Amino acid sequence: MSTEYTTDQRRWEAVVHRDRNAEGAFVYAVVTTGIYCRPGCASRQPRRENVRFFDTGAQAQAAGFRPCKRCTPDAPRAQDRRRETVVQACRTIQAALDAGEDPPALAELAAAAGLSPSYFHRLFKRFVGVTPKQYAMERRAGRARAGLAESPTVTDALYEAGYGSSSRFYQDARATLGMKPSAFKNGGSGARIRYAVAPCDLGWVLVAAAEKGVCAIYVGEQPDGLAAQLLARFPQAASVEDDLALAAWVGAVVAYVGAPQQGLDLPLDIRGTAFQRRVWMALREIPLGATASYGEVAARIGQPTAARAVAQACAANELALAVPCHRVIRSDGRVGGYRWGTERKERLLEREAEAAG
Repeated sequence: MSTEYTTDQRRWEAVVHRDRNAEGAFVYAVVTTGIYCRPGCASRQPRRENVRFFDTGAQAQAAGFRPCKRCTPDAPRAQDRRRETVVQACRTIQAALDAGEDPPALAELAAAAGLSPSYFHRLFKRFVGVTPKQYAMERRAGRARAGLAESPTVTDALYEAGYGSSSRFYQDARATLGMKPSAFKNGGSGARIRYAVAPCDLGWVLVAAAEKGVCAIYVGEQPDGLAAQLLARFPQAASVEDDLALAAWVGAVVAYVGAPQQGLDLPLDIRGTAFQRRVWMALREIPLGATASYGEVAARIGQPTAARAVAQACAANELALAVPCHRVIRSDGRVGGYRWGTERKERLLEREAEAAG
């Protein structure tokens, strides 16, 4: 059951707005008619005092209600059938990768689903958040990341991951690994990362930069602990403390903590999966002083059922403040978790609300 529809108030709002995204999360029953319906049912809106909520149709029937003939709440939904079509396509892609083959082309996947390529492309992206091509690339890249840590050579890792040629592997590697495969395999060996730490209102902040720009912003209690986190990420990288070169960027972050209304404009080296990057982009669009729930962010990226995956992407964010995962809260209004501590999250939100007001 979706965590977005666990309270009666949230469920009633879904009924009022005929929220089809809530279908499958619960059913509602009307005591004056003895009927239970889907949240998106087009029937006349009942009075709130006559409505009862149930997690499933079976529970509603056990309480003496019968299913609505108009919305047929117990029948398989078209939404479910479309979702199963996409799930099957994902299985087909995975099976090809497991066999060491290239993933099926869009036209082939669409034909197997009995749909046009353009419609299937839109449908797949709606449910998965990325295109079939991006999904295959991310799945194969994930296998490559694991293989680089275990295989004796980069060549072994790329073929075991399902890449048919080294050229394709190296083409994808920059986007998915953030560095050369050989450097990733050796814990960042050959990569050069500069970092600096400074005190701020939230404790200490670390700013790290690679070739493309700022690749990490950490916040914590002790500078040594922040540096240790960075070194653990790429233990063999040439990590150099460089206060002078990063002074402007560190100063910008420290100033932002104290006065968030001035914004934080830094060149960012954002590394992550296609889904994570979509989430992080959505987070950067949340205005100063505003918040969004995990479910709302999921809806904004076209995946309304992916609230849990959005939360995981927030937890994986390496760029505190610049990618404002602190602006994402629980659907019930509570602050929720935060990689850098819930107390810091509360302080950031309070300060941003004051600055925006």
